Amino acid sequence: MFIVNVEGAIRKHDKWLIIERSNMEDHAGGLFSLVGGKVEIEGNSFNIVERTLKREILEEVGVKVKDQLNYLHSTSFVTDTGANVVNLVFLCEYDSGDAFPKCPDEVEKVIWLSTEEVLSHPLSPIYLKESIKHAQSLL
Repeated sequence: MFIVNVEGAIRKHDKWLIIERSNMEDHAGGLFSLVGGKVEIEGNSFNIVERTLKREILEEVGVKVKDQLNYLHSTSFVTDTGANVVNLVFLCEYDSGDAFPKCPDEVEKVIWLSTEEVLSHPLSPIYLKESIKHAQSLL
């Protein structure tokens, strides 16, 4: 069984919205990441992935993205606690809001970084770098 996770690559003024994950997180605490979260069980529903991503972005950093989400890629990984995860990454267009760590148990810090800054930062794991490179190539 997999956990389904969604993440958004959000760009504004040539910078990406990056979070530093809280050290309280079970997986990858203290590392940089895109904003996102787990898909919750809803029974029969439509657009669950898209709605989850928009909700998670708003809940975690107070930013709204436009309705059009562009699929980038998917990956799978095993968390630090042994859970199997399927991760779906989308390119999102910023709509409104001032980004801030709205949920400190999950988000330590919010920063806007250029592609080069993400790729060269020591807190950027390889999967974040790959997502940003892929998103950059689609712009």
